[in-house]
Amino acid sequence: MSMAPRADTQSPAPHVADSHDLIRVHGARENNLKDVSIEIPKRRLTVFTGVSGSGKSSLVFDTIAAESQRLINETYSAFVQGFMPTLARPEVDVLDGLTTVITVDQQRLGADPRSTVGTATDANAMLRILFSRLGKPHIGSPKAFSFNVASISGAGAVTMERGGQTVKERRSFSITGGMCPRCEGRGSVSDLDLTQLYDDSKTLSEGAITVPGYTGGGWNSRLYSESGFFDPDKPIRKFTKKELHDFLYREPTRMKIAGINMTYEGLIPRIQRSMLAKDREGMQPHIREFVDRAVTFTTCPECDGTRLNEGARSSKIKRISIADACAMQISDLAEWVRGLDEPSVAPLLTALQQTLDSFVEIGLGYLSLDRPAGTLSGGEAQRVKMIRHLGSSLTDVTYVFDEPTIGLHPHDIQRMNDLLLRLRDKGNTVLVVEHKPETIAIADHVVDLGPGAGTAGGTVCFEGTVEGLRTGGTITGRHFDDRAAVKETVRKPTGTLEIRGARTHNLQGVDVDIPLGVLAVVTGVAGSGKSSLVHGSIPAGEGVVSVDQAAIRGSRRSNPATYTGLLDPIRKAFAKTNDVKPALFSANSEGACPTCNGAGVIYTDLAMMAGVATTCEECEGKRFQASVLDYHLGGRDISEVLAMSVTEAEEFFGAGEAATPAAHRILTRLADVGLGYLTLGQPLTTLSGGERQRLKLATHMAEKGGVYVLDEPTAGLHLADVEQLLGLLDRLVDAGKSVIVVEHHQAVMAHADWIIDLGPGAGHDGGRLVFEGTPADLVAARSTLTGEHLATYVGP
Repeated sequence: MSMAPRADTQSPAPHVADSHDLIRVHGARENNLKDVSIEIPKRRLTVFTGVSGSGKSSLVFDTIAAESQRLINETYSAFVQGFMPTLARPEVDVLDGLTTVITVDQQRLGADPRSTVGTATDANAMLRILFSRLGKPHIGSPKAFSFNVASISGAGAVTMERGGQTVKERRSFSITGGMCPRCEGRGSVSDLDLTQLYDDSKTLSEGAITVPGYTGGGWNSRLYSESGFFDPDKPIRKFTKKELHDFLYREPTRMKIAGINMTYEGLIPRIQRSMLAKDREGMQPHIREFVDRAVTFTTCPECDGTRLNEGARSSKIKRISIADACAMQISDLAEWVRGLDEPSVAPLLTALQQTLDSFVEIGLGYLSLDRPAGTLSGGEAQRVKMIRHLGSSLTDVTYVFDEPTIGLHPHDIQRMNDLLLRLRDKGNTVLVVEHKPETIAIADHVVDLGPGAGTAGGTVCFEGTVEGLRTGGTITGRHFDDRAAVKETVRKPTGTLEIRGARTHNLQGVDVDIPLGVLAVVTGVAGSGKSSLVHGSIPAGEGVVSVDQAAIRGSRRSNPATYTGLLDPIRKAFAKTNDVKPALFSANSEGACPTCNGAGVIYTDLAMMAGVATTCEECEGKRFQASVLDYHLGGRDISEVLAMSVTEAEEFFGAGEAATPAAHRILTRLADVGLGYLTLGQPLTTLSGGERQRLKLATHMAEKGGVYVLDEPTAGLHLADVEQLLGLLDRLVDAGKSVIVVEHHQAVMAHADWIIDLGPGAGHDGGRLVFEGTPADLVAARSTLTGEHLATYVGP
């Protein structure tokens, strides 16, 4: 075989295709960014840092990732784009060198009661196919193993046109599903306490129904009192059997009430459909309070909580049913799948094996596939989303991570760092928004935004290597090597909270006394049982204020003033001074500009194209009617007050003509958690993760309680903000409160008066108490993983 002669010359000039090694951003102005221009190297790991609210997410997610997604969406036909979310082009002059972006954000997985770890990662789908092929006895297709598919059958005549004639044929069908008929695939059944629904000594006319939304003569209560099925002036306890059945359980019936067509339905199915079908976390506080009071949830007696009917549970592979497989710890399930040798389903077993191994590799081997998705923490949810990308063969992709170390113990951070480097080494660009020094340290390139937050941020303070950042003089650089010292003296507890035999989730009969009147930190590796111990054994209720990681929900009409309840005292103060109604000073009520309905902008929907928002010409974006802006308080109108920062407003409402103690108290709390720079009317949708976390903390601080339970309050906080948080926790304890914190941050551990360490591992390897004592004792003993990492952190 002859080979072409090869000229031994100098290597040719690089191909022009290889010259696009940078992502260029020029003139980015999204949210608080101030004409930011940077160049990000491709196929490298770039970390974006800066204080919470400095513009990191605005640059990485709202500019780079959003534009990449928008350009990809534009490659589809207009028909397909009509079904996709429409994205506006970000406020930026030039974006060059973009590649396909895969975003792995911190959004919690859907908290739908039917969503589990298995359904969220496709592991369940693969298991269902596996059991439909190999399960004995064979009961049907993969649908027969799905707890979201009900078994149904039907028969009837169908009419069709054939050869110019109308033909009738009899058809029948049946679908075998796996859903448990009793709990409808939820795993738990709810019983309603009737005494919480109505007062049977009263009549309907007297307001017997006590369900929120059914009182006060509204349409819901009129539906029952004017239905004609029973006498509204007769006490409920005197109803006949038929009347009580019609009141509580009647099937939907069409009727006219006050000339309006309505559907009457028994009170219990109506409440189950309108309230109980929703996720508890998504409910308004007063509805959630009612549901907690009126509903008792018990494990479904028919399926024993597995969500599957008897048929699905009867089909087994090697004496294991699909319910058993989903209940196993994933690390054990991976071993079981590895032991299946069946050439007929080899590709399926390989794919399932890879998915399960990815769980173990990423540190989530302690979960089970039947774990409800809504119970995962923010960090766990983010890592679950990473699973589908780990074994991917794609290269030259841009991966964007939002604080991937949230919820991770220092021991687990090293594993996460290895994964980020592995994605980079496959030839991908990895962009990470991060606060933890351990992850910043592995970066090839660092972009530090700041110098402050909100309007004081939005500029690039530093760009370069990690070494350059250390000496760069920025806030991040100055705090990069901060190490909190272990407390010399600790506070003495004023009492103890006894927990005996705690067995929630993976806890193995834990007995522990949590000291009160001090700062107590509960720590341990991810999955060791910290949240199970704290939230499972210290129920939020009388005297306990619990601040969990659930995200703040809010539309573009919500802002810090409405969320914290600050707007109520402000509206009342304006109304009292001007002798008018408080509703005038709400942009969501009577005071709203009639043209834009109080939104400040007018939205034009352009179908599959991005909608256009234009500032309302009538109110010039102020959201209020012109007549409302004639009323003043302390020389300012309501729109000027909403444009103030928290710090400004605190001064304004603190003294002088505008002094409003109720508003001043709320503003002081917002300033205490470090949100002095936020404007009162800034939409919640524009706040960063760290800002939302602190806004929530400030709101809960108003609640009357002696015990504060905080779940990872440092999530989304810069190193400089952590110091401020520690000061706030100290002030709470000094005011006589007990503070219990679930936390991984070493600075918080070192600052604690008492540490409770769970472990030694995760899942069934955890759930035990491995240490309790002072931080100094933990460092001296070095007997646990936490002890070793804390000792390394505080240094000799």
